[in-house]
Amino acid sequence: MLVIHLHCSAIHPILPNNHSLLCTPVPPLEGFIYSIIYKKNKMKKTTLFAMLFAAGICLLASCNSGESKTDETTGADTTTKKEEPAPPPAAPAKPANVVLIWHKVTNFSKWLALYESHDSARLANGLHNYIIGRGLAKDSNMVMVALKMDDAEKAKQFAASPDLKAAMQKGGVSGTPKMSYVDVQMLDASTDNADLRVMRMVKVKDYDTWKKAFDSTKQTRTDAGLTERALGYTIGDNHDITIVYTVADKKKAEAYFNSPELKERMKTGGVDGAPETFWYNVAKKY
Repeated sequence: MLVIHLHCSAIHPILPNNHSLLCTPVPPLEGFIYSIIYKKNKMKKTTLFAMLFAAGICLLASCNSGESKTDETTGADTTTKKEEPAPPPAAPAKPANVVLIWHKVTNFSKWLALYESHDSARLANGLHNYIIGRGLAKDSNMVMVALKMDDAEKAKQFAASPDLKAAMQKGGVSGTPKMSYVDVQMLDASTDNADLRVMRMVKVKDYDTWKKAFDSTKQTRTDAGLTERALGYTIGDNHDITIVYTVADKKKAEAYFNSPELKERMKTGGVDGAPETFWYNVAKKY
């Protein structure tokens, strides 16, 4: 700001030193000078006010612009960003197929040691140790071997090999082994891991009809202390079914298997003939 200071004696030498210019009549020259000062001060005040007013307008405009932008952005987010539906859960991987082998042995411990010493031969033919079961009480020399297999045809060729037959004879296997190549449809490893189990083999007229009737009676089996562990059918033949259960109470389970109600349901479900049943304890898991 430009300020002009005028000393009274410089402009009006005859004025007393203790009088202000505002207290005496203003000569034309002095009035002119005061006019200039007044106008400049007024212009500066006007300019300052205009600048402050303009700054306030800009500030409000910028605030409003920011709010509008935020609102617009928020609006755009809600209208243009559509939530994609969650992808359906991936189907669980199909369980590996297995080969089941039943045979009697003269000495379980001797057989087991020889069996495990030939693991490399099984691996070379796409067979992987899984479960060894041993029959109950008087059937304790009856052994069930479950092997996961990569290729059923290769497994069949290995089963028919002279080397395997010689190894089984050396291990004390008696009689002719029984084998089943199973296409596993269900395997629930999260269920009860009790070592007492029962395997049921049934023949049915129609798999879908039987499966529907079987699924409808799940609670009845649960009440009998039975939990489905695995279910499958012979590769290439879904009329020949194998089911594995864990057993919580053997007496209750036996009573259920022998009940007239189950026999009637099996008839309705198209079961052909009497099922085969093998009770066993899990002797070893791999």
